[in-house]
Amino acid sequence: MVLHRVNQPIKQIRKGLKQTGIWPLLSDRPDVHPFIFPRESSEELNPQTVIQNITWPQPNFDSDEDEDDTVPLEKISLVTGFLRKFIEEASPDVLRHLMKFWVGWELPTTKLNVEVVTSTYPVAFTCFFKLKLPSHYQTNKIFHQDLMMALSSISSGFGLV
Repeated sequence: MVLHRVNQPIKQIRKGLKQTGIWPLLSDRPDVHPFIFPRESSEELNPQTVIQNITWPQPNFDSDEDEDDTVPLEKISLVTGFLRKFIEEASPDVLRHLMKFWVGWELPTTKLNVEVVTSTYPVAFTCFFKLKLPSHYQTNKIFHQDLMMALSSISSGFGLV
């Protein structure tokens, strides 16, 4: 029974590849496999690449939002500074985990959004490539600990850790 459930999707993928004309290319030219199906871990990921793709929060002085919900610019600057430092000092493995937490895969998109909000822990909205960071951090050490804890949840979901 399990084999049937696995075979059916494989047959559908094969059928789709044949209908699009890609199957003959894949069959005849194994050298193109890495280009069509790149492996996430084979790409070089470095802090500069991540930082260049971040859309940092901008102050919105013309906002109609409640004053109670807005995070002061000083806190936004402090927390985003902690994030920048985290990224700059991260190993390639930690950067891959950060990307997987933030966007759902190991490579950054061209637009990584950051928002500093009133909350308890870092949260990612992978569909929107948005990382929401709590504004309560006063030290880089606590920020680092909480973000590493969040990154440890990438295989199970943050609420299940």
